Amino acid sequence: MGNRLSKIATRTGDAGTTGLGDGSRTGKNSLRIAAIGDVDELNSHIGVLLTEPGVPADVRDALLAVQHDLFDLGGELSIPGYTLLKSEQVAQLDTWLEHYNGALPRLAEFILPGGARAAASAHVCRTVCRRAERALVALGATEALNEAPRQYLNRLSDLLFVLARVLNRAAGGTDVLWQRERKS
Repeated sequence: MGNRLSKIATRTGDAGTTGLGDGSRTGKNSLRIAAIGDVDELNSHIGVLLTEPGVPADVRDALLAVQHDLFDLGGELSIPGYTLLKSEQVAQLDTWLEHYNGALPRLAEFILPGGARAAASAHVCRTVCRRAERALVALGATEALNEAPRQYLNRLSDLLFVLARVLNRAAGGTDVLWQRERKS
């Protein structure tokens, strides 16, 4: 593993293709590479979220585990037909969803992305997650994919929504409610 990334600038992608984990090459504009890129971007945004002060330790631990799962998902996508993400990882998201959502007040109105900086960052993560999910669905319409990655991204976007609410409360605030009857 130590020598795996010893040479970063290989120039093999200069013609618009990139290597997959199985040794094959594909266009950098392929659906597979788009999905890998969206998952990588999501992982990077979660990394930014983790730099925010005041993220509770248990939320930090969950998000770090998510980052590892997303790296696994990227690996799975880079090797067609390979499986890294498992149903147990989806089940873990369900457990966290139940735990964190159970402690929140019921929503009677839509909320806007915002509030504390960490919460707003979690909302950005949520929207990037939804894009990654759409990219994975698009890829799945043309190639056979395992179910767990699609399920994982679907649950993760829900968890990120819930964690945004948790992070607003951890910062001493509340949700930013959409005002249906606001004055112009």
